[in-house]
Amino acid sequence: MSLEVKSNCKYAAACVTSMGVRITPENRMAVHNSNMFYMQATSAETNVLNVSSSLGLPCLALTKFVEGSPVAKFIKSELKGRGISYEGIDVPQGGPWGYRHQFNIADSGFGLRAPRVWNDRAGEVGRTLNASDFDLDRIFGEEGVGILHISGLIAAMSEDTTKCCLDVARAAKKYGTLVSFDLNYRATFWKGREEELSKAFAELASVADILIGNEEDFQLCLGFKGPEAGGKDLNSKIESFKVMITEVKEKYSNAKMFATTLRQVISANEHLWGAILLAEDGWHVEEPRPIQVMDRIGGGDGFSGGLLYGVLKGFAPEQCMQFGWATGVLAASSLNDYAEPADEKQVLDVYKGNARVQR
Repeated sequence: MSLEVKSNCKYAAACVTSMGVRITPENRMAVHNSNMFYMQATSAETNVLNVSSSLGLPCLALTKFVEGSPVAKFIKSELKGRGISYEGIDVPQGGPWGYRHQFNIADSGFGLRAPRVWNDRAGEVGRTLNASDFDLDRIFGEEGVGILHISGLIAAMSEDTTKCCLDVARAAKKYGTLVSFDLNYRATFWKGREEELSKAFAELASVADILIGNEEDFQLCLGFKGPEAGGKDLNSKIESFKVMITEVKEKYSNAKMFATTLRQVISANEHLWGAILLAEDGWHVEEPRPIQVMDRIGGGDGFSGGLLYGVLKGFAPEQCMQFGWATGVLAASSLNDYAEPADEKQVLDVYKGNARVQR
């Protein structure tokens, strides 16, 4: 493929991220009527890295912690257990109304009861991220990173994180690191900052080698008008996405890969799941097919993680998409909001639909 990953890197992939914890009711209960919760360390960006780290590739999270916090200690332990290294300074809490790590409170839904997510991020320490927190010349220049992954969540979280993502992306490009950018539009993050973030996202897209996002992401983040609204069936969505990305590719010609997932919700427990990818060898489409869902949160990150793993391993573009489709399924079949494949064979079996017992 045309995407060449820098050789002899200490880290296969790295990300800029703000870590927090996610709590989920047990047994698919709703948040408001449950008193038992499962807790995990979480961030959209480390969820993407988790595919590569699970399959043995060294990964790095650039982040920030609250000094002395038991939640920070929990997060660090979880990252170590998932094979993700981290760098980031510890800052004093500053009293009970000072800094903390975010809480993501979410249930899995059941049947026709949809999942609900409540973000509690006031005072989040990651909102103060600054590129000066890290030795970027050492990380990208001396040690080396294959792919830097940035999501629109961390890029839009605050003025500080926006600048941090831009500075880190510039450093990555300076030293030949590929940049992956998942637009990940969130209206609540953009409110009141539309002009500033449009400019920042345009710069991030201009240095990205891999762009991930659906039609709405490209419209709201990068200002594309897109085609006239058509039917809501999946074939219409596929054709509409192709029209949109053709326009995006003309403006952001630096990118060599454009991708998104295709999802139709039948119930909280069953989705139609597909994917579409444009690479230099043309379009690749994974027609949506039914999958069973334990918890949908993180499915998109699972897809991105598998896609990037394929790039790191030198897979053909179609194989990258297929691998990402399957790791997205793995994330959706777990209570964790990240994919944690045992090995490549497990991922390929998921793609092939081989659910026979492995002995």
